[in-house]
Amino acid sequence: MSPAFGAMEVEHYAKGVLLEPFVHQVGGHSCVLRFNDKTICKPLIQREHQFYETLPTEMRKFTPQYEGVVSVSFEEDEDGNLCLIAYPLNGDHDNLESIDNSDCEPKNKLLRWSNKKTVLLENDKITKEWVRQHRKEEKMKSHKLEEEFEWLKKSEVLYYSVEKKGNVSSQFKHHNPWSMKCHQQQLRRMKENAKHRNQYKFILLENLTSRYEVPCVLDLKMGTRQHGDDASEEKKANQIRKCQQSTSAVIGVRVCGMQVYQTGTGQLMFMNKYHGRKLSVQGFKEALYQFFHNGKYLRRELFEPVIKKLTELESVLEKQESYRFYSSSLLIIYDGKELQEVTVDSDPEDLEDLSEESSDESAGAYAYKPTASTVDVRMIDFAHTTCKYYGEDSVVHEGQDTGYVFGLQNLIGIIKEIRDENSE
Repeated sequence: MSPAFGAMEVEHYAKGVLLEPFVHQVGGHSCVLRFNDKTICKPLIQREHQFYETLPTEMRKFTPQYEGVVSVSFEEDEDGNLCLIAYPLNGDHDNLESIDNSDCEPKNKLLRWSNKKTVLLENDKITKEWVRQHRKEEKMKSHKLEEEFEWLKKSEVLYYSVEKKGNVSSQFKHHNPWSMKCHQQQLRRMKENAKHRNQYKFILLENLTSRYEVPCVLDLKMGTRQHGDDASEEKKANQIRKCQQSTSAVIGVRVCGMQVYQTGTGQLMFMNKYHGRKLSVQGFKEALYQFFHNGKYLRRELFEPVIKKLTELESVLEKQESYRFYSSSLLIIYDGKELQEVTVDSDPEDLEDLSEESSDESAGAYAYKPTASTVDVRMIDFAHTTCKYYGEDSVVHEGQDTGYVFGLQNLIGIIKEIRDENSE
């Protein structure tokens, strides 16, 4: 039974789960969608699916937890609003014991994500006239939203001011340009193919950002080579060119995307892959510095946990015989919302306020001093991964993925440089 499925009635899931854009996607071209708070989904690619099903035990702590497969349909209502709905695979509802969808929107309130707008659908208690009026208002806004989105797609680095007093995390939904771009492209592709196909398989994966209130995410494209063994000559040449013109060829790693919350300025900063490709090695180092800076000061307490996890990953990958992780990414994640520092002899009311401010059950454990649990390092995107155990691959590699390990070693070295140059 998939971990994504917990304690919800089977019939509710059988009616379908509405998939929303995953607002913390900062890189990649494949659309990532929110299944529920702790689970995301993305189009199933056979090679990636095979990787997750045959994953070596020692690598599991460095990859998202694989949670199964669902069937996704592209649907359109009478007003032309497009949405993606997930159903049990093959319609086999009897094999699903229970499904946890309790943290999704309630039954009387669903968000339908359109390639033009978002429409709020209420239950029968709300009059049809209200719904018509709401849709009319949304359509009036749609032209402005489309113009803004076109501007977003052309911008490589963006800053947004957010309301500090409000829920900062919820504001990502309105600002993350890469998430918007990928979702719109996915809807367009599925709409174009709707006449020929309306059922797609998606894999369910752990949402790595779910335990962070304000996730700061760095997406790094790893390795000196990005094209898979099965790439066409055109694709191969294109990928080689991108590596040669970026830091990939020099240090085996480049920025593929970033989102950072800067508490000092109250801004969200987004950087996309196009900007990442243009960075020199020095520019890459400055981008890393920016990722660990909150607008007031450098988050130095994050360096050691990150270095420790990266070093452990390096040791694990050095032992992986035959694996090649072409075009895969590495995520570094931490919480942009820091817990208040509270002294041991603080007033009990202060401690109570702190506990109410954080929904993390372990808040008390690191309210006084940050710990390694505040940082996560994970490998993602295995559509072009290969190893000798796959059997059907025409090319079989020997030894470790030296390009990936080379990138890890340089990444560790640069982070150490930033740490040492900015020590107290």
